[in-house]
Amino acid sequence: MSLLHRRPLRVLALPAVPAFLALAGCAPADSGGRVDPPPAPPAAVAELCAALHEELPETVDGLARTPTSPESDLTAAWGGSAIVLRCGIPKPPKMADPQQDGVEVNGVAWLVEKPEEGGLRFTTGARLAYTEIRVAKEHATDASVLVGLSAAVARTVPVGISSY
Repeated sequence: MSLLHRRPLRVLALPAVPAFLALAGCAPADSGGRVDPPPAPPAAVAELCAALHEELPETVDGLARTPTSPESDLTAAWGGSAIVLRCGIPKPPKMADPQQDGVEVNGVAWLVEKPEEGGLRFTTGARLAYTEIRVAKEHATDASVLVGLSAAVARTVPVGISSY
């Protein structure tokens, strides 16, 4: 059973989303910001997230990596709150919906969502740890933000079905 429905996806041609992706407590794009880590994942998932954290790129979509508060191996950010990563999240309920869009980038499958707040949310599928990427509206025009992030996920989080 596939985790992602494989409909043709128009991610590279997505129109700009109308509202800014609001993450509670995040700072402006040129500084670090508050990124709440997910609830404590199982130890095996936390280890995979720590390995991913070490492999994450210094820049994503032209934005430099910025510090997060609280500091955690489960979170990362680029451009302040413009692009935010959380690793070790519980399985999103929409992962089981065959009507959801998905895209594959560098061998990593991603669930694609347009949150009501605006921007885009990408969540890995078919990996032993779920990783979520939230992208603010001004950077949510295509899946280019996933290129370097997918490479890091592919190197550190094995293919499989997470039980978390």
